[in-house]
Amino acid sequence: MRSLRRWLTPGMGIKRWLLVVFLGELALALAGALVLRQAYRDVTVGDPLQELVSILTLQSVPYLLRAFILAVAGAALVIVGFGRLMGALLGPATSPGPLSEVIYQRRMLARGPRVVAIGGGSGLSVLLRGLKERSSNLTAVVSVADDGGSSGRLRAAYGWTPMGDIRDCIAALADAEPLMAELLQYRFPNEPGSPELAGHAFGNLLIAAMGGVEGDFEEGVRQVNRVLAVRGQVIPASGRPLTLHARLLDGSTVDGQSDIARSRGIERVWITPETPIACAGAVEAILEADIVVLGPGSLYTSVLPGLLVPAIGDAVRRAPGLVVYACNVATQVGETEGYDLAAHYLALDQHAGPAIADVVLANSATAARRAPGDRSTPVELSWPPGSDERPTPADRVAGFPDVTLVLRDVIDRGNAHFHDPERLAAAVLEIGARHARRRALSDAARTA
Repeated sequence: MRSLRRWLTPGMGIKRWLLVVFLGELALALAGALVLRQAYRDVTVGDPLQELVSILTLQSVPYLLRAFILAVAGAALVIVGFGRLMGALLGPATSPGPLSEVIYQRRMLARGPRVVAIGGGSGLSVLLRGLKERSSNLTAVVSVADDGGSSGRLRAAYGWTPMGDIRDCIAALADAEPLMAELLQYRFPNEPGSPELAGHAFGNLLIAAMGGVEGDFEEGVRQVNRVLAVRGQVIPASGRPLTLHARLLDGSTVDGQSDIARSRGIERVWITPETPIACAGAVEAILEADIVVLGPGSLYTSVLPGLLVPAIGDAVRRAPGLVVYACNVATQVGETEGYDLAAHYLALDQHAGPAIADVVLANSATAARRAPGDRSTPVELSWPPGSDERPTPADRVAGFPDVTLVLRDVIDRGNAHFHDPERLAAAVLEIGARHARRRALSDAARTA
């Protein structure tokens, strides 16, 4: 049923040619009918054969019912035959999945807006999972400061660039999801005698192996994108591992993403090396994007590390497209404990530069269920009023000039401390479409 709906989706460029084929077949059928009708009148056959001809041509059935039966049978044969023919001709040359899905992706999703999402962790993959159903022009620029779990072990043992967040994003954008996601996220169990593989995610090993085959981590990630038929592209923020550092309010410093995530009272974060080279394609994608989304995800340990890469942060500040900061729906125990909406944006503003975002997208629903025992709390909406309009001068908060707040229900109904992929993607694209309409009207007014 889903495959049939895909074939009938407006704009696929299929129905117009089906109509041409149908008209051609109809003309041939009418020509054949005229020949048969004339032959049936002029040719006389013996009685036994005449009986057989009458049965085959449905002479005993009323005329309108006869036409209906033939039309249904003909339509069924055309649909089945056309589908099987296209599958046989084009199947070997296309990516895995139904032909209708391949055409839908290439014809319809290719017309979607160009969206770049910057961050890491589970929040970024949630956003991508929703966006990939609406556009294939997607780029994920992913943080590479992770030093925990399987990525951290591989980084410590071999000096490899951490690939855990990259793996999550590739799994979210892979056409074969959820099977591919399950494979990439598979972790080897703690079996006796195999401590080397215990706890490692298969996706991490795949990306690392591809980097080894290509002789370059960036190229390895690019090839994994291709092999897994990723809808869009996943790009590391840098081809070399970054180390995240933080200074706390008490003056102490903390090194490493995993330790910073558990720290309270963060005053400032920075990365080393201080001027890493951004991966090829990341800056270009940002400057060509219609929408650049910062987050959602851990503020200090997922969103900011990518923006602290100088070339990426500069590209976001110069981006001609709309920049949207998707704030988390809940605080995180440790790094953002006690933060309200204004505190989230103020930290982003202070680290990534003033006016880094044009729009702040925050959650407006607070009544949904929260997981039992979760110590996080919903992010309080401390912001000027006028959620869908640009705040008036009296409503602006110091340091937040020309920033629009948009409130939408974007949470997962199963757990209010997580975003819902569909709701979040719909909100982001709605904001982008509204901005595009306003820009078009403004351009038209200037040229009038």
